[in-house]
Formats: sequence, structure tokens, C-alpha cells
Amino acid sequence: MEDLYQILGVARDASQAEIKKAYRQLVRQYHPDTNRNNPEAEEKFKKINAAYSVLSDPEKRSRYDQFGTAEGGGNPFEGGFGGGFGDLFGDLFEQVFGGGMGMGGRRADPNAPRRGSDLEMGIGVTLLEAASGATRNLDIPRWDNCPDCHGTGAKPGTSPQTCTTCGGRGQVESVQRTPFGQFVSVTTCPRCQGKGKVIQERCETCSGRGQVRQNHKVEVKIPAGVETGTRLRITGEGEGGLNGGPHGDLFLVLEVEKHNDFERDGGDLHSRLVLTYPQAVLGTSVEIQTLIDGKEKIDVPAGTAHGRVLKVKGKGMPRLRGPRGRGDLYIHVFIDVPSKLTDKQKELVLELAKEMKVPVGAGEEGIFDKFKKLFD
Repeated sequence: MEDLYQILGVARDASQAEIKKAYRQLVRQYHPDTNRNNPEAEEKFKKINAAYSVLSDPEKRSRYDQFGTAEGGGNPFEGGFGGGFGDLFGDLFEQVFGGGMGMGGRRADPNAPRRGSDLEMGIGVTLLEAASGATRNLDIPRWDNCPDCHGTGAKPGTSPQTCTTCGGRGQVESVQRTPFGQFVSVTTCPRCQGKGKVIQERCETCSGRGQVRQNHKVEVKIPAGVETGTRLRITGEGEGGLNGGPHGDLFLVLEVEKHNDFERDGGDLHSRLVLTYPQAVLGTSVEIQTLIDGKEKIDVPAGTAHGRVLKVKGKGMPRLRGPRGRGDLYIHVFIDVPSKLTDKQKELVLELAKEMKVPVGAGEEGIFDKFKKLFD
């Protein structure tokens, strides 16, 4: 069994953030959409998802670190000498003798229904979609039960047969004499590989696997207020289960795209408003563009300075968590200083400067221009 930490390429003491980062990089590298007709990449992708489903869950990771598996759980001595205690000694003697002791250890039924693996994929949304909510129709590549053999792996019209070597148990026993006495060694059946059944004629569609890779259409509702990093869980839309087991879940990690006119800060939005000098000095009423509600009219008070921030309450982003309602919209004011003026405009500005007793260049060359001409 491969080490889950090695599959993700992280150290055993890696933080959850490091595990998530490694997982996302590997998913992008081995995703079936970018590795079409590459069975090795598909198998690697499946292993990556399986490893992450264990290591991203603190409880499963703890069990894996302690026992080497995320299945079962709790105290290894739980259930008395005939239960978990037997499992513990079974594992010990399996390492020494290559098999178990037959001390009451429980073995999972190889033909029992098994839940499918979870899937995770990224999805980009616009800022408007994040603010208003959206519905997306996605094509999700996943393993599903073969439509021809219905998951048995056997050719249609036939069915898997009970293994004659192990009698359907999936294990074979042998007696071994050791310095400690006589022990029963239990090993995986070499003929059926622990499944308890063998396929005489394989299904041509899935080559006996019981599952096929195909795209599955999913309608996803994105709630208003999502932000980059929001993780949506779509129950039952992951990989298909085995032996009639349920599907795993699909997790969508959202990334909100940048907007040309708005910048997001949590539940608040920020935008720019450009005013002329007379508007800033005398005040005005202007229309601004909001993200969700269209155009809104606001009053700009007289004497508004460059860099002032005007607050428009309740016109920001909906809040997905925390207090209900929406954030605010903050308008950052910029004063537009014209670089070219008509003669009439220059005359009026000079009159204003004279009235305010403010010294101006009166259109003469600046000192930098005069200095530059010395070297022309």
C-alpha cells in the first residue's frame, strides 16, 4: 500500500495548508481534462483524491498516522481480547510470519458496498455572479458503473463466480510451526486477489473493471456572497461506488475573478468617481454605477477634496456568513485636472486665481522646460 504522504509529496508533519496546496498543484497536473487518453494520469488522479480525502480530515489522518489506515477507528484495544486486541496481534504476527494469527480479528467483506471517492475541482465565477448568485451546468469527468455490466465487470449475460480456491472468503489459511507454537497464517487469496469471486469472461466495455470514465452533467447553484476559497459540497456527485455503494461527493473550490470597475474587500466594494474641479468645489449630483442595482444617484457635497471617500450604504456584496444583509459601496473621488484649456477657460481660471490671490504661471514655460532648453 502506497504511503499517502508520498502520493501528495508532503512530509508527515505537513500542515493542513501545505497538504491543500500540494493537492491543488497535483490535481491541476494530473486532471483527466489535461491528460486525455492517459490511463496512468487517471490512476494517479484517483490516488491523489483518495489520499487527500484522508489527510485533509484530521480524524482520518490521526487514525492513518496511528494504524496505517483510516478505516475503523478508535482504541485498538476496544472490543476485548476477541476483537480489536486480536487485530493488533494479528498485524504484529503478520509482519513476522506473513499472515494473521486467527485470533478473532475482523476482516471487511471484499464484496460489501463501498462508497466512491470524493472529487474536488476549481471553478471561476465573475464578481457579478458572486454577488447575485448563479447556476452553472458542469461536465464532471468521473468513474461510474459500467452501463453494460452494471458494475460486475463480467460480460453481459454472465456473472462473477465464487472463487474455488478460497470458497468466496477472499483469504486462504495455512498452518505454520514457529518457536512460539503452531499458528494459522491468513493471506490474501492469490486467485481472486481477495475479492472472493472471479470473472470468467470480462465485460468488453470496461475490460472487467466494472467502471468506465465518462463525463457527468451536474447543475450547480452558486449562492450569493461566495468569495475566493469558498468550498461548495455537492452530495453524491463524486466517483461511483463499488459493489452497489453510493457515489462520493463533489467539492467545488471557487475563485472570484477580478472586476475592472470594482474591488472587493470582504462584504464591501470600492470604486472610483472622477469629478471636474467645478463639481468638486461647488458640489453636484451624479449618477454612479453599482454592481447589482444598476445606476444610483448620489450627492457630492461642495468642497469635496481629491481622495475623499463617499459611502453608499448597503450597495456592496451580500454576506454569505455572519450578519445578514449586504456590505457598503465606497466611492473614491479623483479630481480631473485638464491638461489643455481654451483661451476662455484660461481667462476664467486666471480670474479665479486673481480673486483668490493665488500665484500661477499664467501659461509661461515651467522651470524644467527652461532648464531642458539649455541642452537642446
